[in-house]
Amino acid sequence: MTDVENVIIVGSGPAGYTAALYTARANLRPLVIEGFFWGGLLQQTTEVENYPGFPAGGIVGPELMQKMRDQAEDFGARFVTDQATKVELADEPGGIHKVWVGDDEYEARTVVLAMGAEHKKLGVPGEEELGGAGVSYCATCDAAFFKERETIIVGGGDSAMEEAIFLAKFAAKVYVVHRRDDFRASKIMLERARAMDNIEFLTPYVVEEFHEGTGPFERVARLRNTETGEERELPIGGAFIAIGHVPQSEIVAGQVATDDEGYVVTDGKSTRTGRPGVFAAGDLVDHTYRQAVTAAGSGCQAALDAEWYLRDTPQVPTPAEMPAGDLAEAQWAPRA
Repeated sequence: MTDVENVIIVGSGPAGYTAALYTARANLRPLVIEGFFWGGLLQQTTEVENYPGFPAGGIVGPELMQKMRDQAEDFGARFVTDQATKVELADEPGGIHKVWVGDDEYEARTVVLAMGAEHKKLGVPGEEELGGAGVSYCATCDAAFFKERETIIVGGGDSAMEEAIFLAKFAAKVYVVHRRDDFRASKIMLERARAMDNIEFLTPYVVEEFHEGTGPFERVARLRNTETGEERELPIGGAFIAIGHVPQSEIVAGQVATDDEGYVVTDGKSTRTGRPGVFAAGDLVDHTYRQAVTAAGSGCQAALDAEWYLRDTPQVPTPAEMPAGDLAEAQWAPRA
């Protein structure tokens, strides 16, 4: 493929789709390599009550992501619904960056990294072996399989509480297993979980191992009390792990700076990485807030940073279609 794109966005979710929307409105016709499971973690979320603009109950995650994708497409964004398999990032201003999807090579003057994060695993015996057969990372996806079963949620944050509340609508019993007596979850989410009759909190416990048990829906979780060392075996229909996320930065490892946890490092409050013309946004860089609205905001920043790079870098031919004047102000202007 010989055409050099103005912008390639690797990843989707609120950050990727917002970057696509903004660069599309700047007439840059971005190419979004969105992955097979486009939409990010919000595709696995039920009610989103705190995204601005959706009163009276909010909106379900998949619908929100579809709306974001559709809006970007309306303005000219293009999509490859496949995984980026390799990137080669130029290290000089004006250099051409390369992104591969299998054997297909794409070139671009700017790249926005928005690969997001994935669910963190416990790393205990039996977890991998029972993945998809008793151990899950998405209650929204799999809760219906455990109707009238006893289940556990492992975790202590808002995600764990949301998972527990959703799972409680199907399961006979939901045990929330957490290593401490106090929780990272917000007060309102904790109160909602405690108000459910079929949710019980098991603290301070950790999961030591998952056993196959006697078959599907008859698994066993071996727990250990973190204070006394006491162990107990809990028969369960299934387990759901909600202990956080790992940034999906492997594809750019060694090419852009990352911190000890793998999050991409950016320059100050910008989205600029150490590579000219390469920007990063969303959960790939954010291990503090991790909200859909903050991811969308950083996607907007990445788009504007890419636009300024294309306009202000002497080694880069400025795309003729770009708006004149203040690029940020131009985003407020009516569509031509």
